[in-house]
Amino acid sequence: MKLLVTGGAGFIGSNFILHILKTYPEYQVTNLDLLTYAGNLENLASLENDSRYRFVKGDIADRDLVDGLVASCDAVVHFAAESHVDRSIMNPNIFVETNVLGTQVLLDAAKKHGKRFHHISTDEVFGSLGPDDRAFSESTPYDPRSPYSASKAGADHLVRAYFHTYGLPVTISNCSNNYGPYHFPEKLIPLVITNLLEGKTAPVYGDGRQVRDWLHVEDHCRAIDRILHDGRLGETYCIGGDGERENIWIVKKIIEILGEGEDVIEYVEDRPGHDRRYAIDHKKITEELGWQPQVRLESGLEATVRWYQENQDWWKRVKSGAYQEYYEKQYQKR
Repeated sequence: MKLLVTGGAGFIGSNFILHILKTYPEYQVTNLDLLTYAGNLENLASLENDSRYRFVKGDIADRDLVDGLVASCDAVVHFAAESHVDRSIMNPNIFVETNVLGTQVLLDAAKKHGKRFHHISTDEVFGSLGPDDRAFSESTPYDPRSPYSASKAGADHLVRAYFHTYGLPVTISNCSNNYGPYHFPEKLIPLVITNLLEGKTAPVYGDGRQVRDWLHVEDHCRAIDRILHDGRLGETYCIGGDGERENIWIVKKIIEILGEGEDVIEYVEDRPGHDRRYAIDHKKITEELGWQPQVRLESGLEATVRWYQENQDWWKRVKSGAYQEYYEKQYQKR
């Protein structure tokens, strides 16, 4: 099978490409990524000389480029998105352009060439849960609260509309918060880890009682794999990690793993419109496709801390922006 993976130089996309080529030695993957701030080709350095893998630098909103790439693949796995809530609050425009209009360009190409299309979304499209509310499921009404989640909700609706209107063979997955190797250091878990490794404080929004369901990226990749190959067309699957915890618990756990004291915690002003709780019920994908999370949060956090300890050159380059030099050296000379 030939896959076109969009946003494959990002955190989840790069882990997915590594998973696919390890699991299916006969597959070929083309990675389309614009290499904005969160895209890093170092994540896929092990594939540089692998004939099964090809990188294309480009924008998912470039219709001519996208058309040619989609025409030559069997399926599209769409990760590419602007994904940081804080950035969406500061500049919503790029989120609409990439997450909504970019998705439409991909869908048009998939419709034209009759290609299988899987869209990766987020639990944030469902809004916020109260402490006693039932977890999000495939039947939960959409209620996005930030420009980021609103743009992802728009993309989800477009994908679903292309199935109902044009018969495009699509699936959608809405996942909870991912963590693991190659996570961009502006997100909570890698930010806390790298800050503490640098002798800085661990920032916590508000009172830190916001609840998230944490999903290890390897479990997420296995879930997408199952949906891509065996999911029912036109269906949505919610992917959760059985790791529902308050943010302050996560921060204190990382502090404990690193042997620090809680005096390193720095409470900062809360984010505007900060959703209080997310949680996902993954019953559907478990019953239909036999998937369930395998990485326990406690052991996953320990492994993630260890990865950042052992890969300090990677995240220090990412934090400084120097990783862009890697692209220039490895690809612009070709």
